[in-house]
Amino acid sequence: MPEPRHVVVSGASGLIGSALVTSLRTDGVRVTTLVRRPAQSEDEVPWLQDAGPLDPAVLAGADAVVSLSGASVGRFPWTRSYKSTLLWSRLTPTRTLTRALRTLGADAPAFVSASAVGYYGSAPGVRQDETSGPGDGFLSRLTVDWEQAAREAGDDARVTLLRTAPVVHEQGVLKPLLLLTKLGLSGPIGRGTQAWPWISLDDEVGAIRHVLAEQITGPVNLTGPTRATANDLGFALARRMNRPYALRAPEWAVRAALGADATEALLTNDVDLVPAVLTSTGYRFTHPTVEDAVAAAVPAA
Repeated sequence: MPEPRHVVVSGASGLIGSALVTSLRTDGVRVTTLVRRPAQSEDEVPWLQDAGPLDPAVLAGADAVVSLSGASVGRFPWTRSYKSTLLWSRLTPTRTLTRALRTLGADAPAFVSASAVGYYGSAPGVRQDETSGPGDGFLSRLTVDWEQAAREAGDDARVTLLRTAPVVHEQGVLKPLLLLTKLGLSGPIGRGTQAWPWISLDDEVGAIRHVLAEQITGPVNLTGPTRATANDLGFALARRMNRPYALRAPEWAVRAALGADATEALLTNDVDLVPAVLTSTGYRFTHPTVEDAVAAAVPAA
């Protein structure tokens, strides 16, 4: 399938967004970014600076709109105030975009909206794919609402839901683990045997570009193809940094430090997730194992 010629991206300053924009522009794709500050170039459009709508003309003529907005779930603890931030930062940008897309009707570009593997909740021992239903808990409910907001783009809209796993990168899921590992304080979190979905940054960007090129719609799991546990990730990082992996963090202590919602959603969550749509449509992973992803993200000690 042909590459898109013009893509509009929100959340372009984040880890995934900046890497995606660089990748697209390197290959000659025109990219317009939506920014929450005054524009500094002709490729930037300010938005969300007040309660006003987004001018649909900003999106008209683009091949796709990629929405990657959302405050980090990796900031702890999840206070009541920060939970509100997590909700607002996902639902408000998504609804702003879908209102503009609805105005364009059948001429609207494809809408590729960020989502998260948190949709599935925890399901120990059960292999999950895009046909599986949602879990429960705060992050699952948030993700269900987020995806519903994306579907409001209209009956004629081509909508893709990027159910993204934590990205194995120094500014992603590895960020809170790097210092502990460097200090020799890393080890199993809770049981440590819980399955953790993951993906490398290269494959995150590659998968989004695959979705754009193949014009895939519906939910798509952006997760690595090989099952990994929390221990697999933690041990791979410790070995890469030539540090021990032995100090267990009991679940009760993690809950006390970070809160129940964040602990259950991110750290003790157990879900064996497969990227069925990506593999069935021919995507080839650059980093097929979590060890590969850690090696790509962290220099060897």
